[in-house]
Amino acid sequence: MRFGGGFTLIELLIVIVIIGIAATIAVPLISSAASMQIRAAGGIVAADLEYAKSMAITTGRPHSVVFEPGNERYSIKDQLSDTVVKHPITQKDNGYIVDFATDGRLDRVNIDTAIFGGDNTVTFNSLGSPDNGGSVVLQAGGISRTVTVEAVTGFISVSD
Repeated sequence: MRFGGGFTLIELLIVIVIIGIAATIAVPLISSAASMQIRAAGGIVAADLEYAKSMAITTGRPHSVVFEPGNERYSIKDQLSDTVVKHPITQKDNGYIVDFATDGRLDRVNIDTAIFGGDNTVTFNSLGSPDNGGSVVLQAGGISRTVTVEAVTGFISVSD
């Protein structure tokens, strides 16, 4: 006598164990992706702030980093001409704009806040000194990183 086409208890247990093993492997990988993205984004923002500071010193013209937390992006501008500077590597026509939302490497990262003396812009003068100190808080997957610019020295640091 043959029974219907159902599964045995052992077959169901094997499938459940396999799904459990796959889940224990996949969940840390997903959370580590956000962790890696937030670390990378913190380094990128810090490097771009340093770039704006060095451009201000090199050209003798004030340069700003303008953050747009709602749009998850920022740009580097020459303050005297009020134009976005060209990216030194890509030389794109749209200028030096970093957009987390459209960058697949950083799409989990959000700009939570960017506060520099009550504004979302930090401007470096020809000596590399910022007009105001402040910080940018980045978030991804429940993890946050803070990029800080010191008021007088322009020292830039990244912390958890």
